[in-house]
Amino acid sequence: MNQLYSKTEYSSINYRMIAKVLGQMLMVESLFMLPPTLLCLSEEAGDWLPFAIVALITLLSGIALNTWSHPTNRVLKRRDGMLLASVTWIIFSAFGMLPFIFSSAHLNVSEAFFEAMSGFTTTGATVIRDVESCSQGLLLWRALTQWIGGLGIILFTLTFIPALNNSGSLMLFHAESTGITHDKLAARLSRTAKMLWGLYILFTIVLMLLLYCGPMSLYESVCHALACISTGGYSTQNEGIAAYDSAYLKSVLTVFMFIGGVSFSLIISSVRTTWRALWHNDVFRAYVYVIGIFYVLMVIAIIGNGHYTGWESITIDPLFHIVSAMTSTGFSAGNWEGWGIFVLTLTFFMMYIGACAGSTSGGAKIDRVLYLNKNLTAVVRKYVRPRLLHSVNVNGQYVGQESGNEIIAFIFIYTLLIVVGGLVLVAQGFPIVDAFFSSFSCVSNNGLGAGITGVTGSFDFLPSSGKVIMSFLMLAGRLEIITLIALFVPSFWKNGR
Repeated sequence: MNQLYSKTEYSSINYRMIAKVLGQMLMVESLFMLPPTLLCLSEEAGDWLPFAIVALITLLSGIALNTWSHPTNRVLKRRDGMLLASVTWIIFSAFGMLPFIFSSAHLNVSEAFFEAMSGFTTTGATVIRDVESCSQGLLLWRALTQWIGGLGIILFTLTFIPALNNSGSLMLFHAESTGITHDKLAARLSRTAKMLWGLYILFTIVLMLLLYCGPMSLYESVCHALACISTGGYSTQNEGIAAYDSAYLKSVLTVFMFIGGVSFSLIISSVRTTWRALWHNDVFRAYVYVIGIFYVLMVIAIIGNGHYTGWESITIDPLFHIVSAMTSTGFSAGNWEGWGIFVLTLTFFMMYIGACAGSTSGGAKIDRVLYLNKNLTAVVRKYVRPRLLHSVNVNGQYVGQESGNEIIAFIFIYTLLIVVGGLVLVAQGFPIVDAFFSSFSCVSNNGLGAGITGVTGSFDFLPSSGKVIMSFLMLAGRLEIITLIALFVPSFWKNGR
């Protein structure tokens, strides 16, 4: 251990260093506000002035925190990483909501915070009922918030802030990353972050060009590309993707939503070695198999309920909905609720399971579901043959008891938050299906709505308290619960190693 720092410095939370990093992150956020500002300048009734003022406020706040923090100890410990990961998303949303308040959208504080948090956590739930009435600059900002949050705010910052490339960066990486394992692609975490973001940017550009080849304008292509690869789901149209009525668009978006649900580290590793490694990955195979199973069940339901209207209704449409739900993108290409209650039930399961860890998607993740399945099999085998040793392996790696306990704890709290959120909304007078589906959408960072939050609806029906609670659930789901819940444990704030 480094002897330059005292025991007190190691045992207490490093607030000054946390403030300095937050300041640097705010400066980065202010830069992302420039494209919407410039786009607003080209509109007759644009929101360029509110955006310019907010960008300046964000920049000055970041400079102030970075300049005045003066940390004597630049080491970030585990608790520092957990606290910084949670606070970063809240601070980004607090500044990111300002354009929604001062622009032509005229949202109040609770609505604007909900919209910003939904964007950064790539949930895609919205309180704006008529998005087509908003300025193009504001809608671009919505899409950018999702793109920034797709791989993670902190992961993006690790790419550009050299001061974080120390032992503390690994703590930040683990605090924000999803899943049961967090793979590094290079010795230095900054190198890993650059590789992941390089692939992310490449996919975004390719998708934008493909969408532009279809019925979308350049502006619409950019916004939907940012929202799709981040599995966020914000659209520039009130009816979502259904407004374009294009089989080409749905096909392209399905492919890239699927890619967004795959571990980006796995994709890079496969490119480095061989693409066969992709199929040899347990989680990826399970991801494909689960989509296939849901597809067969959904086609049977569509035909059985008399909703067959042509080849698209049993090919592109169900695949689009399945991939959108599993990857937590939340794009809607039609009135899927009309396909029957069985499809609604299947959608619940798809939203719950989610896609692969290390992707931009939400949900419980295929990795954890795969572990639970293998663990159940091992338990049953142990009852049959108790003298044999039965281990649980995922992708050839042994998952120990400690990791197994964390997975079970996550699944329990994940489910509990969905139930509690639903009960809160029921207590506020909302229908039980709508209430639990809304809570489910927020915790799983999905954004899909049913009933009053359906294709043409929004979350504006929630009271202010409900919007704040749902915002908390979105954050808990994005940080995979434990990181955020730990802040409410009294021992977290007590000094000690």
